[in-house]
Amino acid sequence: MNHITSFPEHKSDGVTRQVLAENDQLMVVSFTFETGAEGALHSHPHTQSTFVEAGRFTFTIDGDAFDVGPGDSFIIPSGAQHGCVCLEPGRLVDTFTPRRDDFL
Repeated sequence: MNHITSFPEHKSDGVTRQVLAENDQLMVVSFTFETGAEGALHSHPHTQSTFVEAGRFTFTIDGDAFDVGPGDSFIIPSGAQHGCVCLEPGRLVDTFTPRRDDFL
């Protein structure tokens, strides 16, 4: 069993990332956003679930934009181009399968 609770690390302007738990098949990561901060459009081979713990965000997945708020959750398929803009300060909890080794 692997488990990690790391100290938050600065990712980019207005975004902080913290790995909460991981093993070879699964990773749970918290992202804290300031208003206006962006998760740049990107894609990866991992399937991702996102839970909005707090705040408001506009997400784009493969060109479709939608707004989310506290309690919302959704799946981002493997290979889908996605990103977000923070409308109100908040926190996202993302789960990746398999683990995102680039976050370790």
